[in-house]
Amino acid sequence: PWYNLVDKSMKAKIARGARLCALSFGLAAQGAVNWDDALVVGRTKDDKCFYRAGEEMVFTLRLQGLSGELEPDTWFVDWKRTGDDGRTDGALVPLSTTEPLVIRTSMDKPGFVRILAVVKDKTGKVYRKDMKIARQTVDGTVAQNPQELNDKRVFFDGGAGVEPDGIETLPEPADFDAFWARHRATLAKVPLMAERERVPGKEKDVANVYRVKIACAGPRPVTGYLTVPKWADGVKTKCLGARMRFDGYSTSSVQKPEKGDQKGVIIFHINAHGYEFGRETKYYEDFYKSIESNGEGYAFDPRQNADPETAYFCGMTYRVMRALEYVKSLPEWNGKNLTVSGGSQGGLQSFWAAGLDPDVTDVYAGIPWGCDFGGETLGHNRGGWFVKGAAGLGYYDICNHARRIRKDCRVEIYRAGLGDYTCPPSGVWTLFRRLPCANKRIHWVQGSTHGYVPPEPNQKFDLVVGEWK
Repeated sequence: PWYNLVDKSMKAKIARGARLCALSFGLAAQGAVNWDDALVVGRTKDDKCFYRAGEEMVFTLRLQGLSGELEPDTWFVDWKRTGDDGRTDGALVPLSTTEPLVIRTSMDKPGFVRILAVVKDKTGKVYRKDMKIARQTVDGTVAQNPQELNDKRVFFDGGAGVEPDGIETLPEPADFDAFWARHRATLAKVPLMAERERVPGKEKDVANVYRVKIACAGPRPVTGYLTVPKWADGVKTKCLGARMRFDGYSTSSVQKPEKGDQKGVIIFHINAHGYEFGRETKYYEDFYKSIESNGEGYAFDPRQNADPETAYFCGMTYRVMRALEYVKSLPEWNGKNLTVSGGSQGGLQSFWAAGLDPDVTDVYAGIPWGCDFGGETLGHNRGGWFVKGAAGLGYYDICNHARRIRKDCRVEIYRAGLGDYTCPPSGVWTLFRRLPCANKRIHWVQGSTHGYVPPEPNQKFDLVVGEWK
């Protein structure tokens, strides 16, 4: 009865204390098992990434990094095999600290097999580590959605490919090149006019940083931060290479000024949306709400995406093209070296840039989003977060833009996850295969999801075409 006399805040404190006591007692009873460094590490037999149709694949999964002794019949591995063939298999098996879990499978058609294995307790609950999540993704951007957060599970998510050169995709639109010619013409009608405001810095900074706003076709201008080394800014001409930076998908982030410590290169870092800088918090909250459509986050509305002219990507591509035009207009640019870079949605924008502007000389992109739009209609495996196929998306699919990238452009896909089903391997491989570039490289990581990379040592596969230092 005394419990009913205390206020809500006191009840919360009592409940929290009870949970802590229960946790402490549970750890003592289990011999203080520590899971924080525990991993399920998976490898393919003979370090193979690709197989022939019908060939047996053998995955060996081992628990590593656990300290303490597990009680028998208490912990289990729930594993599931899926694939681009639509076949599903799996089982719940006891977790062993000494013996590996060996999974054998195969696939009779081109595509990728996915193996997902998760540690659960005897009640079927997924175990999650008692540790802080890293708010920074492995690609150097702030985590914005569940796909980008470091994972607290003890798990393996990986796979391998089967004759991936034969993966079927939707045909590209018949008027693909004509569509982009019209868009270039529309953009050309808008004069290249830019506003540039110096961001206050420190005396020791080696570069000047500017807020930039550029007139553009579409609903909004280009906005971003331009970084120019002080020694060249407004003094030297045609002396610097340039790099465009693009960011991953977000429904809340606000771009911040650069640190101003870049040396020897112009950097133009734009956001995907063209929002204003220096506004109050509510402005950005209202902005992200305003670009939703029919209850969907930006770029996800099938009704918008049915027409390439109304798709959210339409305005984004205008801004990418106009940002490149602006960089090339700078007197400091040397007219030769133009790099584009970014991860996830930033990878999507990077490949748009290289496909739409023949002056791009280098692409440095990771976990590229936007490959194989509509592939789920052909049975291609997907995670839970993807843009559903629609008629207008073929114009924005970077598997189609890949064919237009100049042959002497150097392309590096610095990470592709064999367990990444936000940017599935079947689409990323198709993108890489279609690149006509004489020098290209892709870095496959076993057990890597969209935002998580297992610690070293780890199984990796570097596929290189041409010369690469």
